[in-house]
Amino acid sequence: MPQLNPAPWFAILTFSWLVFLIVIPPKVTAHSFPNEPTPQSTEKPKATPWTWPWQ
Repeated sequence: MPQLNPAPWFAILTFSWLVFLIVIPPKVTAHSFPNEPTPQSTEKPKATPWTWPWQ
C-alpha cells in the first residue's frame, strides 16, 4: 500500500510549512498601503445649532 508511506508526504508537508513560515511573511509585512491614514485632530468641531424655519 504505497499511500501509507509517509516519506514523500512528510517532506512535502515540511517544505510547504517552511515556505509559509519563512518566505511569505516578509512579503506580506513589506506591503505598504498607497493611502496612509492622516492623524485627525483631537479637538471636537464646534456644532452650530440648526434653526428650523417651520417651527
